[in-house]
Amino acid sequence: MLLEQDVDKRLLEVIQQRILGKTSWMGVKTLKNPMDFWVYQELIYESRPDYIVEIGNRFGGSTLALAHLCDLLGHGQVIGVDISHKDMHEKAKQHPRVTLIEGDACAKFAKVRSLIPINANVLVIEDSSHTFENTLNVVRLYSSLIPEHGYLIVEDSICHHGLDVGPSPGPYEAIEAFVTENTDFVIDRDKESFVITWNPKGFLKRLSL
Repeated sequence: MLLEQDVDKRLLEVIQQRILGKTSWMGVKTLKNPMDFWVYQELIYESRPDYIVEIGNRFGGSTLALAHLCDLLGHGQVIGVDISHKDMHEKAKQHPRVTLIEGDACAKFAKVRSLIPINANVLVIEDSSHTFENTLNVVRLYSSLIPEHGYLIVEDSICHHGLDVGPSPGPYEAIEAFVTENTDFVIDRDKESFVITWNPKGFLKRLSL
């Protein structure tokens, strides 16, 4: 498998501009790499999560897409957490499988936890501020929701590990710090099988409780 440093940065920059400028889901702006989202679809189909917690929702395209995947499965709810949902499209806000919580993800953890039954199957996607401190704090808190063999996905670890964007240190370094201190989780690089990913080292799998 190629590592993130082996991929031509010019190609990554072209994809980044496409993601930022044109990418949408059912007409709703979506700031996601579609190759990563295809992997999400496979993961969701295989694991059938009861709840998908998406931290960082912005325009709501990915929130809506996750809800539509749950529709196709006939199972699952999406909890969207963001500082503000003022930019979110009404299609995402009004979807019956979507529950929205406004505020800092760490400060709102107890609220999120209260919506999820004990022993529920939970998938967490972290896509908030991308600073090292915030990412690490979010992952530390929300990792407690992940069941055995479940996943927590940290997005945009491509910051300064493929693209010269975002905070440094950022998500990539937060991931490395988290798995160093928490041996219940491992980095699953098999989920990077399209080679080009915006989440290098970002697919974290829980081994045990």
